[in-house]
Amino acid sequence: MTLGLKAIRKHLSKYKDKLPKNVLDELEEKLSKLDISEKECKRIIEEIHRAYSRALVEPGEAVGTVAAQSIGEPGTQMTLRTFHYAGVRELNVTLGLPRLIEIVDARRSPSTPMMTIYLDEDHRYDKEKAREVAKKIETITVENVSRSVEVDFLTSSIVVVLDEKVLRDKDISPENVAKALEKQKFGDVQLEGDMVIRITAQTSDVNALQKLREKVMSLKLRGIKGINRVVIQRERDEYVLYTDGSNLKGVFDAVERGELKGVDVSRVMSNNIHEIAEVLGIEAARAAIIQEAMKVLEEQGLDVDTRHVMLVADLMTCTGRVRQIGRHGVSGEKESVLARAAFEVTVKHLLEASARGEEDPLQGVTENVIVGQPIPLGTGLVELFVTAAPGGKRK
Repeated sequence: MTLGLKAIRKHLSKYKDKLPKNVLDELEEKLSKLDISEKECKRIIEEIHRAYSRALVEPGEAVGTVAAQSIGEPGTQMTLRTFHYAGVRELNVTLGLPRLIEIVDARRSPSTPMMTIYLDEDHRYDKEKAREVAKKIETITVENVSRSVEVDFLTSSIVVVLDEKVLRDKDISPENVAKALEKQKFGDVQLEGDMVIRITAQTSDVNALQKLREKVMSLKLRGIKGINRVVIQRERDEYVLYTDGSNLKGVFDAVERGELKGVDVSRVMSNNIHEIAEVLGIEAARAAIIQEAMKVLEEQGLDVDTRHVMLVADLMTCTGRVRQIGRHGVSGEKESVLARAAFEVTVKHLLEASARGEEDPLQGVTENVIVGQPIPLGTGLVELFVTAAPGGKRK
């Protein structure tokens, strides 16, 4: 017989000040589904409390050093290669150690930017509907739909020979291409036959014509800037879009304007941390750092406690902007002169500090190690003063 909710709450109330509310709520939910006696319920709660107590950090614990070791040691087992993205053979994504370095270095743009776009209820179960959404996202340029784009120096024009098969596949007509070229005012645009467009320029300069050819080739016909390709992948019972390239703001803006329908904006993800910070804010960037780092570690089969990664993410984002773990970020912005000098470019830091007349309060670990004092960790966290009583006795 399942134990009543009233009895479970009675036992849990004794741990109200000993366990967090979310743990108590989860315990209540799980215990109410189990067929257990009152004695078993009490024992389970006691065991949870014991495990939680063991997981707490002791005062004075060197959490930074432990986190660095816990991430760094398994990191030596990581691969240096770039793999195909799991389940998506068509896309290459940086994984392993290079990706972890990208994250902690807070690179402005990842080497292989990508997005994961989930669809809404009406589109996620139908491949054709998913393909329609993908077509609107994928950037199509004149170069993508052309067999050739050549310069005709005799007539000072650019000749675009379109690819009929690609046009049909992308659902674009030659007239659409011609209209897009006319809007740019590159010159006089003429549709010659079914698949040839001639753009007569207003100049005969060779360099100018070559530059015009490049502009014509890169002209966007459809899609969201920065997203070069979209791959449709079935996951469990729904279709998901994976993109080569990332433009979080572009996708959100297109949805807001009503140009892009079928996207579940609450589940759109990017692997570009800075882009997430700019579009969704610093808390979202912190969550992305944790998620991306843990994903890299888990893909390599490395078991790292998420709290170590959370500590790194907190340190990178605590100022309200994404900072790297390095001399241009966290390590280079420390208050202590000696701590900054111990990391990199020692002479530069000491020289600049001397010129400004800086003082070092010697409050951190590194600077106290340098000067040979006890570090403020563990037993060194407590300062004990011995004073003399009025009668001359020490107390």
